[in-house]
Amino acid sequence: MIFLAPLALFGLLTLPLVWWLLRATPPAPRVQRFPAVALLRALRPHQTDAVRSPLWLLLVRLAAVACLVLGLAQPVLPGDRLPSAGHGPLLLVMDDGLFAASDWSRRIATAQGLVDDADHAGRNILFFRTAPAADGHAAQPPAPRSAAAIRQELDSMRPAPWRTDRAAAAHALTTLPHTNGSVLYLADGVASGDDEDFARALRAFGPVQEIRFPDASVLTLAPAAERTGTQMARLLALPLPAPRSLSVRVHAQDGGTLAVLPLVLPAGARQMDVPVTLPTAVRNRIDQISLAGQSSAATTLLFDEGDRLRPVGLMTSGAADTPLIGPLFYLRRALAPTADLHEGTPATLLAQPLSVIIAPDGTLANPAIRQKVKDWVKNGGTLIRFAGPALAGAQHGTEPDSTSTPNAPAGEDIDTSDNHPASDPSADPTADLLPVALLDGSRQLGGTMTWGAPQKLAAFDATSPFHGLEIPADVTISRQVLASPVADLAAHSWARLTDGTPLVTHAALGKGDIILFHVSSTADWSNLPLSGLFVSMLQRLTDHANGVTIPADDTLLAPVLTLDGDGVLGPPPPAARGLKASDSAHTPVSPAHPPGLYGPRAARRALNASSQITTLTAAAPVGTLTSPAGRRPDTALAPVLLCLAAALLLLDGLLVLAMRAGLSLPGMARQSPEKTSRKSSLRGSGKQGLSLLVACALTLPALASAQTATQAQAPAQSPDAAGPKAQPAGPVAGTLATPSPSAASPTPVPGAALETRLAYVITGHDEIDTVSRQGLQGLSDYTNARTSAMLGHPDGVRPGQDDLSYYPLLYWPITPDAAPTPAMTAALTAFMAHGGIVLIDTQGQDSGNQSDGSGPYAGDAPGTRSALRRVTAGLPIPPLMTMTDHHLLAHTFYMLHDFPGRYAEQPVWVAREGEAENDDVSPVIIGSADWAHAWAVDENGNTPFAVLPDGADQRQLAYRFGVNTIIYALTGNYKADQVHVPMLLKRLGE
Repeated sequence: MIFLAPLALFGLLTLPLVWWLLRATPPAPRVQRFPAVALLRALRPHQTDAVRSPLWLLLVRLAAVACLVLGLAQPVLPGDRLPSAGHGPLLLVMDDGLFAASDWSRRIATAQGLVDDADHAGRNILFFRTAPAADGHAAQPPAPRSAAAIRQELDSMRPAPWRTDRAAAAHALTTLPHTNGSVLYLADGVASGDDEDFARALRAFGPVQEIRFPDASVLTLAPAAERTGTQMARLLALPLPAPRSLSVRVHAQDGGTLAVLPLVLPAGARQMDVPVTLPTAVRNRIDQISLAGQSSAATTLLFDEGDRLRPVGLMTSGAADTPLIGPLFYLRRALAPTADLHEGTPATLLAQPLSVIIAPDGTLANPAIRQKVKDWVKNGGTLIRFAGPALAGAQHGTEPDSTSTPNAPAGEDIDTSDNHPASDPSADPTADLLPVALLDGSRQLGGTMTWGAPQKLAAFDATSPFHGLEIPADVTISRQVLASPVADLAAHSWARLTDGTPLVTHAALGKGDIILFHVSSTADWSNLPLSGLFVSMLQRLTDHANGVTIPADDTLLAPVLTLDGDGVLGPPPPAARGLKASDSAHTPVSPAHPPGLYGPRAARRALNASSQITTLTAAAPVGTLTSPAGRRPDTALAPVLLCLAAALLLLDGLLVLAMRAGLSLPGMARQSPEKTSRKSSLRGSGKQGLSLLVACALTLPALASAQTATQAQAPAQSPDAAGPKAQPAGPVAGTLATPSPSAASPTPVPGAALETRLAYVITGHDEIDTVSRQGLQGLSDYTNARTSAMLGHPDGVRPGQDDLSYYPLLYWPITPDAAPTPAMTAALTAFMAHGGIVLIDTQGQDSGNQSDGSGPYAGDAPGTRSALRRVTAGLPIPPLMTMTDHHLLAHTFYMLHDFPGRYAEQPVWVAREGEAENDDVSPVIIGSADWAHAWAVDENGNTPFAVLPDGADQRQLAYRFGVNTIIYALTGNYKADQVHVPMLLKRLGE
């Protein structure tokens, strides 16, 4: 027996000390005679306490300590040498596959020694290799051969770069005759799916001695499960009880070393990710990754052109991207694993060395930006555009609903240029950065150009970069922008729907390309962004832009360079065959398809030896396990001793409990009742004191945390108590309660976060801001009295400075001097994108727009037309239409036919049906009826402003329109549900 930790044996020196402690007795008590105590001698004690531990209990405890000390010393029984296995024929079986390379020299030396021993004993030798032959021929049953021939074969052998085929080996070995021979099996220790048949074939020949190499490190580098910016590979291993320190070498395309990364594989770990943190430019130069000191095909991971991170720019409009519904949400997630993403405004992206820029809907409305992007495309860039409401609205420049009224806004997201491709099909559409001319509007389910059902995608043409991609059956298109039917439309189409209309079109511009997806980049127009096809299409386009054309069909990719068993790239062997591009992802390595690089450089694919390996499992022993020296494995006694120590300690605890329960056990002495009573009282008081200490320890932290929570909550219990409930309009109005000077440091909770409030934009004009506050206060009181909504007092806000996310509705009175800032525009854009509604009121008509006085009366608001165009220039305003009593807003709460304010018969503009995002809820309502003056209520409860021309009845309708607007902002398109149709028809009939 040997001890791996002999210093732990010094713990045995503590056994005498343990004996002394357990046998120690207190001093004998002094005897004091007291006659009155004689009456107590007749009482029998209820509990018997031992003066000292019984001898047998003391021995149990000593044995437990001894076993613990010996177990920590890690004793090991060395394995004995296995005796000779007889004099019959010897079958020498050797694993020479992928996982035998790490200990190849020892494996060959061991095999040479076994052949020499068998030759000296005069035994017939049959030699068999389990890995498929490099020439691809099927395994043949072994025949007796001379020792010299086997030695010569062993000297010339190299490990194979593919796994062993134990099923074929079992088939070949079953044809051997049954003799009195023996089997020596040099195993690699890795399990496969055919081990049981293989083991039966070996045992049928004779007793099996399985030789494993304990120092062998079975490792492999596999492709990363999920491609990210840093995770480039996975390290798979057979678990070992101790951690392992490894080094990963990152090699460039020219063979140089880019980095050496240390790794520590934890004890018992089967796999771990291999992070490679390098700049993108350096990362794209990586050609292979290997483990230092582990030269084999299993520890070498090759990379092809599909593993490069292509730089891609995502164009933004300056506003925050909304999760799940933002234009960049699905693009970012589709491209993040395979591209180096750069997000920014057009000017920021054009200043970077990018080959691909993706422009969602509404980001190329500015003519100056379009010209700069056009010059960039002419110099070789690839522009990928997506359709949407802005692009569809740009084709409606002549429709009465969108331009017949002077107050209809024209924002940057609506193309206001004079170049409309739809008006002149012969014009060059690339002038507006479009690959093809587009028809007016868009086709959608239930729209003008109606579909009977959502359309599916047709198969991709052979000339399309998407050729070979599998189209899921559940991908459907419900809305698209249509291309103008021209003679060469088919030549510009890379993807079509089943009805033949284009889905993806392209056109060359200078040295670059313009590509248009005729659907939006969100899930509003189709479910394409939700599918894996979307990811593959974008990856194909980025590869195409960088000159990479990796096929996905049955194109044969010829082997260019292949790995041998030592992980060295070289010319392919004669038996290597071409690899189908469509099968490269799930083709196992074999003599016909050795690991390596296939195809020309622009379409190169890497086939790795570990591409089909997901985990490594230790193989069950086939026979008697021995080391290369012929010895059985050592037997570790530490687990047995430690388990025995734990069992003895558990037994000791059970015996002590039994003794305390009053059971009479042999060897226990009794003592007087006085001692018993005194010990019981001391033990009881000790238990009470211990319980008190435990209770205090558990109670004090709880009291401290409760006091801390009370102090932290005190400043935020009443956010409105620190400041006035309704602040006056003007520069000091805001949404945050003003904390008292004695308040704690935490930021006060905004009042709008605790109750629903309306908001108005502070204009800087005290009179207008006061009317806005009074108007929204009057509308809030009216709504609270007639609906279940509970609204607080309104807040004045400054977009770009105050947080708008707390408010469902924002009232914006337009003044002639209104001048939005970029921060204000970005804040309003984010507010509208998250579902907020902006109610824009010019509070009258601009006299410069009224050609005569025959129309309905409205107050004069000079300069508001140009101001309206200024403030909406950067907002995502969808195509608008005049609201009628058929609109959802007309019956969200009250059934209305007119929508007056202070002035009657003024048009109200909302998003055209089908053009708005967020479940077709209009993000903007524009009018000139001056609603705030009609809603206003002063401090005395009076309505200080006259309503023309119908007085109180008109004011009542104005309040009802305000209630409908609030319910519309709170519930969205709830009343558009078909379940409400019977109720609405009944009310219309009444």
